[in-house]
Amino acid sequence: MNPEEVLQVAVVDGSVNSNTPEGNAINRIIDDLSGYGILVTKFVSYEDAKAALSNLPGADCILINWNLGEGDDNRNVAGEMISAIRERNEDIPLFMIGEPTRDPPTTLTIDIIREVNEFVWVMDDTAEFLAGRITAAARRYRSGLLPPFFGELVRFSHDFEYSWHTPGHAGGTAFRKSPAGRAFFNFFGEQLFRSDLSISVGELGSLLDHSGPVGEAEKYAAKVFGADRTYFVTNGTSTSNKIVFFGRVTEGDIVLVDRNCHKSAEHSITMTHAVPVYMIPTRNRYGIIGPISPEEFSPATIKKKIEKSPLAKDCKDKKPVHAIITNSTYDGLCYQAVWVEKELGKSVDSIHFDEAWYGYARFNPLYRDRFAMRDGAKDPEGPTVFATQSTHKLLAALSQASMVHVRNGRVPVEHSRFNEAFMMNSSTSPLYTIIASCDVSSKMMDGASGRMLTQEPIEDAIRFRRMMARIKREVGTGKDWWFGMWQPDHVTDMNTGKQIEFCDASLDLLGKNPSCWVLHPGDSWHGFKGLPDDYCMLDPIKVTVLMPGVNDDGSLAEWGIPAAIVVRFLDKRGIVIEKSGDYNILFLFSMGITKGKWGTLVTELFEFKKHYDEGSPLEEVFPVLSKTYPERYGGMTLTELVKEMHDYMRSTKQGELLEKAYEKLPEQVATYADTYKKLVKGDVEQVPVSKMQDRIVATGVFPYPPGIPVLAPGEAAGKSNGPVLSYLIALQEFDKKFPGFSHDIHGVENINGEYMIYCTKE
Repeated sequence: MNPEEVLQVAVVDGSVNSNTPEGNAINRIIDDLSGYGILVTKFVSYEDAKAALSNLPGADCILINWNLGEGDDNRNVAGEMISAIRERNEDIPLFMIGEPTRDPPTTLTIDIIREVNEFVWVMDDTAEFLAGRITAAARRYRSGLLPPFFGELVRFSHDFEYSWHTPGHAGGTAFRKSPAGRAFFNFFGEQLFRSDLSISVGELGSLLDHSGPVGEAEKYAAKVFGADRTYFVTNGTSTSNKIVFFGRVTEGDIVLVDRNCHKSAEHSITMTHAVPVYMIPTRNRYGIIGPISPEEFSPATIKKKIEKSPLAKDCKDKKPVHAIITNSTYDGLCYQAVWVEKELGKSVDSIHFDEAWYGYARFNPLYRDRFAMRDGAKDPEGPTVFATQSTHKLLAALSQASMVHVRNGRVPVEHSRFNEAFMMNSSTSPLYTIIASCDVSSKMMDGASGRMLTQEPIEDAIRFRRMMARIKREVGTGKDWWFGMWQPDHVTDMNTGKQIEFCDASLDLLGKNPSCWVLHPGDSWHGFKGLPDDYCMLDPIKVTVLMPGVNDDGSLAEWGIPAAIVVRFLDKRGIVIEKSGDYNILFLFSMGITKGKWGTLVTELFEFKKHYDEGSPLEEVFPVLSKTYPERYGGMTLTELVKEMHDYMRSTKQGELLEKAYEKLPEQVATYADTYKKLVKGDVEQVPVSKMQDRIVATGVFPYPPGIPVLAPGEAAGKSNGPVLSYLIALQEFDKKFPGFSHDIHGVENINGEYMIYCTKE
């Protein structure tokens, strides 16, 4: 927020439109506020103000009439309004409007006195004096609103200094000298270019040595996010992960790696010449990747894995130095982090939680004990804990904004040494707007604001989940159908102890009780076996919609609807999903989701059902697909395409092949680093997947989604009829049969319908 913008005051008072002594007094105050250049917004009722709460962040001060509402409970109405505001903002000045004769101070409750900053007796003081008090409070609030770095950046941009340093566009001047450049300048606006500065501006500090306002912003972020130290990263969590590895791992070190890890972990292992020993996650009937089994974390299991690893046999030190865990998983499964740290800490001195999609967890009690930077978790005898978070993903920040949070343990991080790893993976010319967005994100999550910003998407996700479950109950019975939801069928009412249907559960129960989302042993809905109670919880904002067609044992039913067709339908209607499996689609309910967005999603799912039930022609539903592949799809209906694709996937047992492909680790033949050397030197060749028997892959093979390696660099592909190659061949043949629905597989190049993969030369 620009400090020089017009100050704004909101007045919530039913008397402002009345010709009464009180109404006239309030309007005189409003007139005097306008004389100070303040923009005043009036709300005449509690309902109007409550409906506008989401827009009140623009206000710098709020005035509320103690007599808001009508009847005997009017003071409760004012109290509700104050509580609603304080749930969102602990700092904004609140002025209580009253009349000395009607509302003496002794009538105010203790709760109200705690929350209100000042009391305005409109018939006692002059309008000019009261307007001055309100203006002063608004200015104090505005001046303290901006966090350390962003505040200094705003102040510097208003000095209008001439630029004799990089970047060469000099505040946008260079762009305006060319037609294309001027269009670029006009699109983004002058403020962006004037705030695009360099390390030469000493007033703003340095990201590389964490000095000045940048350093203060990182310290502030550490306080907000519960870390001993926080580092801002301007090239995404892919780089954050590399920074952590470079700071903790060297050549020949053994690292415990969640096989359900991001590709950047593979790159980190390659670059540090580390040796991975994998912890294997579970998988359910829908192909959804679950948590790592608790047994995988035990010292005995880890010791056996290291002893059996063909790559670890040459390591001088058989003790693993580091571990990386994905939390939450891509499908929203959150570990009991307290237990994981304690158990895994018996084997390693540092644990790295990749929380790229989970940076909000600290700010809502629903996730207590299920994230890295927990209050009271510091243990000088425990492992040092890292959390890498994509601030831009599910918080509010610009793309590539990321943070590394550190909580020191028995082997603490020495900043001066760790910073070498930071600088090795950072630019000397970072984009200052990304740094500022990290700073602002910290401010947004501080205090009551963080709770509110996380609670709203939780509640919106729950409303969507309940609506979908209610539609399923009402529509999806008998011969009719509807989409399912990957969530509990029933939850336990905490007051009565009785089981109730999910769609009948209250928002309060589902939004505040983690037990409703825990993968309890014996519950059939989640499909994971052998998990202890409270070990894993489903994050409600990561919503998986299930397509019809999967039996309880994981086999495909006689009738079903592949997700790929629904995804294409939604995409053509402007709804872009996060990821999908064969028969499931994941939607993320972030802070930016609105009721209009998820309401539209429901209507579009109904629209798909309508087109399917009516057998609409593909020329109408997918006109581009029909025109691009007229010989393949010409004359077909949506119903016919769905049936053909489902029947094909059922006959080829694609889901079973996927499960078998990930069931057992391929043979590890060479390290990532040694394999990469061959790739760089050209000692590799592209091999058709049909001829890859026993070949060693030079690059990882990552089917998307969710991007988990079916083959990692240096691993053997196995037999031609083995699980891995059988699965890849099945995907290849599917792509041939259904053009326009091809799979996205990193490490695979589709050349004339043949999957080609780089392998080391024999």
